[in-house]
Amino acid sequence: MHYEEKKTLKHRLWDYFVITAAAIIYAVAVSQFLDPNSLAPGGVTGIAIILNRITGLETGTWTLVINIPILLIGMWKFGIKFIFSTLYFTVINSYVINLLAPLGAVTNDPLLAALAGGALIAVALGAVFKAGATSGGTDIIVKLLRLRFPYLKTGFLFFITDAAIVTASAFVFKNVDTAMYAGLVVFVNSMLLDIVLYGRDGAKMVFIISDFCDSITERILKELDVGVTHIAGAGAYSGKEKKVILCVIKKQLCHKAEEIVRQEDPMAFMIITSATEIYGEGYKSIFSQKL
Repeated sequence: MHYEEKKTLKHRLWDYFVITAAAIIYAVAVSQFLDPNSLAPGGVTGIAIILNRITGLETGTWTLVINIPILLIGMWKFGIKFIFSTLYFTVINSYVINLLAPLGAVTNDPLLAALAGGALIAVALGAVFKAGATSGGTDIIVKLLRLRFPYLKTGFLFFITDAAIVTASAFVFKNVDTAMYAGLVVFVNSMLLDIVLYGRDGAKMVFIISDFCDSITERILKELDVGVTHIAGAGAYSGKEKKVILCVIKKQLCHKAEEIVRQEDPMAFMIITSATEIYGEGYKSIFSQKL
C-alpha cells in the first residue's frame, strides 16, 4: 500500500471517529437536555420530539424514520459515499438517543437546558460537517441550499429552516414559553455553529493612503509580521499617483497598526473594515471545502 493510500485511510478512520463522537454529543444534547424539557429546536430533531409526544414512539426512532427519505434525496445529489457517512451518524445518533432517554434530564431548568443543548448541538454539527458528513435531515437540505446560495452562511440557513418547526411546537405543546426556549436553542446553535465552522477570524482589512508608504510598509512587515500588498492609485482631484497599502490584520494587532501609521504619518488616510472570511497563509486554507 502506497503512502498516500495509507494517509487517506488514516484520515477516513479519523473522520469516522469524529462522526461517532459528534453523534454521541448530539444525542446527549437531545436526550439529556432538550427532549425531557419538551424543547423542539427545529429540524428533524424538533419534528421527532413533537411526534414522540403525539404517538409515544421513541424520539430516536422517529429521527431515523424521518431521515430515510431525506437521505435518499441526498444520495441522488451527493453520492453514496457522502450519504454513507451521514447514515452512519444518523444510526449512531438515533440509537444513543433511545439508549440515554431513560436516564432523564440533567437539568429541569428550561433556560439551562436550552443553552447547554444548543451549544452541544453546535459543537456536534460543526465537527460532523468538517468530517465531510451531515447529521441528516435538514442538514442535507441546508447543504443543498449552500450549493445554490454559497454566500449564505450555514448557521443563518439553519435558523430560517428551523423557525417554522419551533413555531409549530408552540401549538402542539400549547406552551409559548417552551417554544421561546426552543427558539433560544436555535439562536445559540446558529451563532455558535458559525464560530465552530468558520472560526472567529476576528480580522480587519486595512487600507492606508500615505506619502510615507514605504516606511509604514516596512514597519508593518517587521513589527506585525503580516503580508502587505501595494495597490497603484491616483488622486482624482490632484492626479498625483500614490501607493495604497492593503493588508489583513488580526484584530488583536489592529491597534499596533494604527499606532505605526500615527507615528509615521499623522495625516495618513486610513480605512479599517471587518474581514469575516479570510483564506490564505495564517488563516484558513483556500483549498478547504466550503461548508
